[in-house]
Amino acid sequence: MENKKTTTEILSAYMNFRLEKGKRPASVYAFARDLEMEEADFYQHFGSFDALEKAVFRAFFDQSMQLLEQNKAYHSYDAKNKVLAFYYTFFEVLKANRSYVLLALKGAKDKLKVLASLSELKKALCAFINDLEIETPELPHKKMEKIKSRSINESAWAQLLFTLRFWLEDTSPDFEKTDVLIEKSVNTAFNLLDAATLQAVFDLGKFLYHEKISSN
Repeated sequence: MENKKTTTEILSAYMNFRLEKGKRPASVYAFARDLEMEEADFYQHFGSFDALEKAVFRAFFDQSMQLLEQNKAYHSYDAKNKVLAFYYTFFEVLKANRSYVLLALKGAKDKLKVLASLSELKKALCAFINDLEIETPELPHKKMEKIKSRSINESAWAQLLFTLRFWLEDTSPDFEKTDVLIEKSVNTAFNLLDAATLQAVFDLGKFLYHEKISSN
């Protein structure tokens, strides 16, 4: 049986199987047989169904970025508008695949497994945020700078997760409430990167530290 499949074809076939059967294939062997391909060919693309499920959400991200890259206007956007454009595009991609996303995320009982299935998406998002080189005021200590960079990535990921959870429950027409949430949350996140706000947070931390030292 010689029937080579592309990564995209395997992802699409897996998603269709899950949607039609409501569960994973019984085995890689059975899944490969249904696709009329060799089991070994599957492993050239994915090491397991877990790896494949992670790749699905990474594929949603990649598709979103490909659409953005094709838009000439996107390249002239500042960091905030690039993030907004990503959110709107990403959730349009998710909307086109909502039944699968609901099955994979909302229908899953094991929340840790859900987070694991999103791990490749998280890596891609953090790389995207890093590439934006978001301007933030320098803090006076190197350790604080490292914490700040890490915090921006973690905050971006937490924000995407929160928006995703909201979208999963959103029943408004064309998910209008999610669109409003995206605009307000992204604007708020960038406002919190304002120099005065960051300096105030740093000054508060320094004050509390010195107060604790002096009280001991």
